[in-house]
Amino acid sequence: MIFVLRMEENSLTSLSDSYGNPMTMPLYCQMLRNGRLKTVRGNLNYRRRVLEAGYASEEYAKELWIACKRDPFFWINTFVWTYNPKAIPKIPTRPMVTYQFQDDSIWAILSAIVNQLDLHQEKSREMTATWNLIMAFTWMAQFHDGMMFRLVSRNAEAVDSTEDPDALFPKIMFIIEHQPPWIINESQYNKTGMHIHFFETNSTINGSSTTGDIGRGGRQTAIGMDEFAFCPNSYAMLRATQMATACRIYNSTPNGTGNAFYDLKKSKIRKSRLHWSSHPVKRRGMYRTEDGELKILDDEFHGIVTDSEGAKFEFPGNYPFRLDGKLRSPWYDRECDRAAHPMEISQELDIDYLGSNYQFFVASVIDRIQKEDVREPVVCGELEFEPETGNPIRFVPFPDGRVKLWINLTPESEFPGNIKCVLGADVSAGTGASNSALTGCNRETGEKILEFVEPSLLAEDFATYGVAIAKWMNQAFHIWDASGQTGRIYGNKVMDLKYNNIYWKTALNRITRKPGDTPGFHLNPGDKAESFGRYRRALKDGTFIQRSYEANKECLFFVQVAGSQAIEHTAAASSQDPTGARTNHGDRCTADVMANYALYVFKDHVIPEPEETTPEHCYAARRKAYEDKLRQEDEVWV
Repeated sequence: MIFVLRMEENSLTSLSDSYGNPMTMPLYCQMLRNGRLKTVRGNLNYRRRVLEAGYASEEYAKELWIACKRDPFFWINTFVWTYNPKAIPKIPTRPMVTYQFQDDSIWAILSAIVNQLDLHQEKSREMTATWNLIMAFTWMAQFHDGMMFRLVSRNAEAVDSTEDPDALFPKIMFIIEHQPPWIINESQYNKTGMHIHFFETNSTINGSSTTGDIGRGGRQTAIGMDEFAFCPNSYAMLRATQMATACRIYNSTPNGTGNAFYDLKKSKIRKSRLHWSSHPVKRRGMYRTEDGELKILDDEFHGIVTDSEGAKFEFPGNYPFRLDGKLRSPWYDRECDRAAHPMEISQELDIDYLGSNYQFFVASVIDRIQKEDVREPVVCGELEFEPETGNPIRFVPFPDGRVKLWINLTPESEFPGNIKCVLGADVSAGTGASNSALTGCNRETGEKILEFVEPSLLAEDFATYGVAIAKWMNQAFHIWDASGQTGRIYGNKVMDLKYNNIYWKTALNRITRKPGDTPGFHLNPGDKAESFGRYRRALKDGTFIQRSYEANKECLFFVQVAGSQAIEHTAAASSQDPTGARTNHGDRCTADVMANYALYVFKDHVIPEPEETTPEHCYAARRKAYEDKLRQEDEVWV
């Protein structure tokens, strides 16, 4: 079949609706009506005849070029080739003959570009999502004037590499070089490094490494971010590209919940989904369990299937169905058998964000806390204190203060005298690389009522601030991470300031758990597992009431290392931190863990109240005298 073309050049108007439909492409409709053209053998025969006609007639070749500009799906199914090294023993180089799910994905990308909208495209592996992005960008740049595109992936080698044909730019060049010369030839484009320029359209496709400055200093028609969930600077990339383009294509399989790709899934941007169940080959024999009963969803498939060990079964006759309630097929079952851990299936096939890493905290609990408990601080400010003694002088409220409070102060901005507190601390080196953090909690309710975060305080200065906060919070019971050099420096300073209402190191693996003679809590792997585990349960049970958005968010970055008790903070460089710390190591979360452990200590053990050691003329003494006077006048505040 050779199409009668006689088409005129036109604009991208047909793409500029909300969602669109590839079936509106007139030539593509003709191809679909002729079903043979959508099989590999039939498509190869069709391509051969089209090429013969194009080489034989200059006029017909020109009409083919016009048709390609008019109809991207005609261009793809007539002139685009792809390769798959896994296609053994078949030939790896194959004509691109699109399935319906590929048409929908490509249309979503093209429509997002024309309408200048962001697009979140989540996918199972091997659903040609990267090829779809590449084909959309290449078609736009090759056939339309003034387009400027940028491609980004998880690292520079994944964008362009002479040794890796699976990188993005080798894919573009493969598409270009396999088109006939009367569609495009070497004189019509130039490839230099991560840059392709199309001379006739004056359009470009550029590549970039995954830095936080991606997109700064230039404007783009669209930016394609491939495998965005695995980019190490994803949050910084969001900020940098915000003003560079109105169209960002986020393309990825899941990589847990501690990254920007997961956050975008919950946002209001347009979304596209490429699940394995929409692939006609992978879904053959698809089935699931409903109410304990097997239900075969693809009842048209009958034949011999082979499992991962080479055993053959008649489907559906003697096939060993797996009745676990999941959506399955023989292809899916075989991939499950090949996986080393269920996490691989969650990440690569199921598009399961919660199951795609060994996440320590339960993401659904974190989401619930975000909706039900997190709120803006009641007041922010700074605590003034005597640097030599750590004695508080006064609290000064102002909007950008580092001390965030989820509690009403007295009319004189003093801390309410009737609330007993615990104070947890995570100590950094104070070089700006990561944060030092304080968490204050109401000892009786478990509610987080104070947060202080600062990346630039040296450990000894931070200790003075911590003691001042503890004294201000009615002589709060103070606990800190004493591990490492910074923890020891912090503890030594606390002792120098003679603050005695503190946690003393306790052997958690002993039944008696008597306090020792070393101040602070040491987060060695075993004790870290226990303290973090208690915090996880406290969040789930609501015995620790989280108010801070940033601290709650940090929980999503903690994972448990397989085969060990080790709990680590991942994706540190990709998380946003408004304090100015260069990386986020979960410092707020660790301070919360410390405070929660102090709550546990008070709940399960009798801790004596500290002896009164208040100097006669210090701030605390003056405040107590003032409160006693008010009580005598029956002026009590809450």
